[in-house]
Amino acid sequence: MVMKKQELIHLHGLLAEVSNQCAAWEDCQIDLEEYESRGIRPTSIHKSKTDHKAAVFALAGGITKNMREGEQEAVAATAD
Repeated sequence: MVMKKQELIHLHGLLAEVSNQCAAWEDCQIDLEEYESRGIRPTSIHKSKTDHKAAVFALAGGITKNMREGEQEAVAATAD
């Protein structure tokens, strides 16, 4: 599936909100160095689709890295 630029910008915005929420939690530390170094924000609509795609991957990587490191026990695959 190929995402359109508008969809990628929307995803970028959603991930930015997740990172903002995580930053508000005391025990959540995410590494956004790679993302920050790109200088691409969800509001940077003039930037290319490729730039937004790279920013999404960097942002998602920073968020999920923290989740993987914080995970100490296996979570059951069943629903509550």
